[in-house]
Amino acid sequence: MTKYLKQFTTNPKNDILAGMTVSLAMIPEVVAFAFVAQIDPLVALSGAFIIGLITAVFGGRPGLISGAAGAVAVIFVHMIQEGHTKGMLFDSPVDNMGYFYLLAAVILMGVFQIFAGVFKLGRFVRLIPYPVMLGFVNGLAIVIFWAQVKMFTHKTLEISADGVKNYISEFMSGTELYIMMALVGLTMAIIFLLPKVTKKLPASLTAILVVTIIVVVSGLDVSTVGSYIREGGGAGLKGEFPTPNMELWQNLPFNLDTLTFILPFAFLAASVGLIESLMTMNLVDELTDTRGDGNRECIAQGVGNITSGLFGGTGGCGMIGQTVINVNAKGRGRLSGVMMALTLLSFILFADKYIEQVPIAALVGVMFVMVIETFAWSSIRILRKIPKADAFVLVAVSAITVVFDLAIAVFAGVIISALVFAWENAIRIRARKRMKDGTLTYEIWGPLFFGSVNVFNEKFDPKNDPQYVEIDFIESRISDHSGLEAVKNIVQKYEENGKEIKLRHLSKDCKVLLKTADPKFDKMIVDDIDDPRYHLVEDPEKFKKGLYEAE
Repeated sequence: MTKYLKQFTTNPKNDILAGMTVSLAMIPEVVAFAFVAQIDPLVALSGAFIIGLITAVFGGRPGLISGAAGAVAVIFVHMIQEGHTKGMLFDSPVDNMGYFYLLAAVILMGVFQIFAGVFKLGRFVRLIPYPVMLGFVNGLAIVIFWAQVKMFTHKTLEISADGVKNYISEFMSGTELYIMMALVGLTMAIIFLLPKVTKKLPASLTAILVVTIIVVVSGLDVSTVGSYIREGGGAGLKGEFPTPNMELWQNLPFNLDTLTFILPFAFLAASVGLIESLMTMNLVDELTDTRGDGNRECIAQGVGNITSGLFGGTGGCGMIGQTVINVNAKGRGRLSGVMMALTLLSFILFADKYIEQVPIAALVGVMFVMVIETFAWSSIRILRKIPKADAFVLVAVSAITVVFDLAIAVFAGVIISALVFAWENAIRIRARKRMKDGTLTYEIWGPLFFGSVNVFNEKFDPKNDPQYVEIDFIESRISDHSGLEAVKNIVQKYEENGKEIKLRHLSKDCKVLLKTADPKFDKMIVDDIDDPRYHLVEDPEKFKKGLYEAE
């Protein structure tokens, strides 16, 4: 309990102000993602509040901000569109059926994430190589930057002859563009310069307030949160306190067809959500020099998504942009995430008219600063200094994140890194020969696994070798089933040529597997060895503890 209280907050002022700043920066991004997914912005904002609150209180990483993220929203776009079509084909057609499929998919997404936490799959994020992490950070910084560039547009509504509405985006020009750029520049200047004057005021929040006051007082005609929502077809920021959505149970058919329809989308969203959340957690670990609990974060994300779906909100996950803003604003405790969620709710319930007056330029300026601070600039300097394979992975993950999405980029990066690792270790296996008392000994060096099996087989000459042969694995380790099969095959070749073969310094698990596969190995494996090195292979943990003593 004491540990949890320390995680909740050690500096209430910093956490509260950081949470308020993040909530302002979250609104346009969440609304933009709602438009992408073709859902009501208030659905996304409700989901951001619910998921943000639950993960802040119960998650595995204090300071991590979660909400309705675009990485998840994009996955549901096709499902929602197809869901609307399916709803019109029912015996009793249902309007907006895609929305109810969305809620069901979000609930199922949460179930998958809870299972991932229960089965401790969160720890696998530690296997993600550092070049992949750098590529992930750089790619996301570019994606967020480009999303802010799109804010330099305005939407024009066109209605076709048959009454179809279509919003056309056009880049700003002339005075409108210059004013937008000036306000963005002013916001960034305040964020960069204010800490040099005083650190008592939160730079990002102060910048947003100053720019908002300038716009309101001067009456400048600029894009604001309110106009941005209405341009996208939303009614405004005003909403109600989230309550359980009973329409879900009334309209959603609970049958195999529904399950098979939402299952692939739910699984993909759960995977993408966990990858982005755990990668963001890793980033915060590095920024704060602390360690989060990945499995606990998986469960909290799952509970948050289930609750959001039940209360009519969309799915979400950890948001790197808002998390970096929070950390840079010195939001370190769980209170910062709780404050973000509560402030977001208060905006929806009570302060919608005021928040709608915040200029988009101020929020874009905050996000631009976040992009500058997120991008790993050091990665550019080290590209020529690190192994070419790592440099390729770093650049590839960045590019794939920009072109496709985070999940594909991370999977691709891990696969490329694993293949490079396997290849490098495959060519490292060596066999040193030495002859003693009529016995030819092969001393094997390097790991024996699926990648090195072919090279391993090439080291032996069963036809021309002498009558007695030993294979010594003191500097090698049989790592997988392919390695075991290679040993069995080479033994068989020597037997077919009438040779006698012995195996030395096999690890304990390898000996058990070989003897289980074929009892003949019981005579081939040499156990009685007066060699202290033997015990290192036999039981490394006991050897380390000094339980074996030289006789």
